[in-house]
Amino acid sequence: MYVLLFVIWVVFNGRITLEIALFGLAIAALVYLFICKFLHYSIKKDIAYCKKAGYLIGYFFVLLWEIIKANFTAIPLLLTHKYELEPVIVDFDVELKSEFLRVLLANSITLTPGTITVDVTEKHFKVHCLDKSLAKGLADSVFVKLLKKLDEEGKK
Repeated sequence: MYVLLFVIWVVFNGRITLEIALFGLAIAALVYLFICKFLHYSIKKDIAYCKKAGYLIGYFFVLLWEIIKANFTAIPLLLTHKYELEPVIVDFDVELKSEFLRVLLANSITLTPGTITVDVTEKHFKVHCLDKSLAKGLADSVFVKLLKKLDEEGKK
């Protein structure tokens, strides 16, 4: 997190000089200490996130691919009159221990065209789908499989 804060400082400044770097190191340290003290962040969480970074980067590319595929499914539904849309609300349960991963799953579903996450409780998801064809396999989608793997990796 500290390195990320420093990089953001340099990017926002648009150039790097010794003075900008020294101020950036000091300001990033102050912000990092503030985050640790008041937002219950720690170096242990930094290390855990670094260990999961490869999985999260891979997840990002899978998400991007799924968004592209869903566009090719949703656009014909919206632009042609051949299809009679049948909106449906799907309820399913997913065993994810991490609140972060549950939020990531909910947002991934919402980012995918044709679906919106309506409600999330401890393990229960409620998703509105533009058409019933988009609801197939939602409970065992590639998102769920990858996040379960990531959740299990976090337990180790």
